[in-house]
Formats: sequence, structure tokens, C-alpha cells
Amino acid sequence: MTWKSFHSRGEILRTVIATANDRRDGLLPMDVDGVAETFGDELTLLGALQLRWHTRLAGRIDRELMQQPMDLERAVVTAWQATADELPGVLAIVDHYRAEPHDPAMAEAMTKSAAKERTMLAMMAGRVSAADRTAVRVGAAVEAEARATYRPVRPPVPRRSHPRLLARLKAALAA
Repeated sequence: MTWKSFHSRGEILRTVIATANDRRDGLLPMDVDGVAETFGDELTLLGALQLRWHTRLAGRIDRELMQQPMDLERAVVTAWQATADELPGVLAIVDHYRAEPHDPAMAEAMTKSAAKERTMLAMMAGRVSAADRTAVRVGAAVEAEARATYRPVRPPVPRRSHPRLLARLKAALAA
């Protein structure tokens, strides 16, 4: 990957995230310009979004633990909720494809990513010390607590059908 393609990929991913956060419909925005050429398929784009979610969550947890090191679980829940506020569309996509993967490869990838995320939540909350099935179960409980007490900063905006297509048609007619 060249330096130019690396920056182009990053810019397209930022556009995908902004689109997902605007739509919040849980569907991969494959209609964003450059997505098909840059990411190729849905699984690759989903992997990039999952990585962005996980990285942002891990960073948030670290910051929260610095601010409230005595209540580890509360810090992890607060970090999860703050990340959900930052990336609501990405969370909607991750949740959707965890629940409804398109194929076995996607199902396997989402199962592994969920297990790793939940293990991280449990370990950072100080509830487990080993990455095993118990960690996944405990992390799922921490995640459930975060979801149960989560109040979105901004409610989802209903998606209009194909606003870009309509804008293009209007522009073509005006020209």
C-alpha cells in the first residue's frame, strides 16, 4: 500500500464513519464513493469499522481509568457509553452484523471480535484476570450494564431514502 493509498483509505473510512453516524440504520454504507474500490467487499469494510470501534473503546477505557481508578467497572461502562456517543452509527453496524451476518465468514469474524471485546471489558473492569470463556461471559455482563444505563446524547435521525441520488438528479436537471 502506497502512502497516497493509505491516506485515501483513511479519508474514505472517515467518510464511511460520518455517513454511518448520520444514518444510524445499521447497514454498511457501501454506496459511499470509493468504498468498493478501496475495501472491496462488505467483510473488509466491516473489519475496518470493527477495528475503529475497538480502538476507540480501548482508548476511552484508558482515559476513564486515569480519571476514576478506584471504580474500574464504572470507568469501563462510562467509556463504553462515551464511545457509543462518538460512534453511534458504527455501533449500530457492529450490532446489526453480529445479529445478522451475511455468511459464515462474517459470522465467525463477528463472533471472534465480540469475544475479544468482551474479554477486554471484563479485564479492564477488574472482574477477571485470564482471557477465557468466563471473561467473555463477564464482559458480556459489563456490556449489558453499559447498554442498560446508556442514554444517547443525540437520538437517531430517520434516514431519507437515497438523498444523494435525489441531489444528483436535481443537479442534473438544473444544469
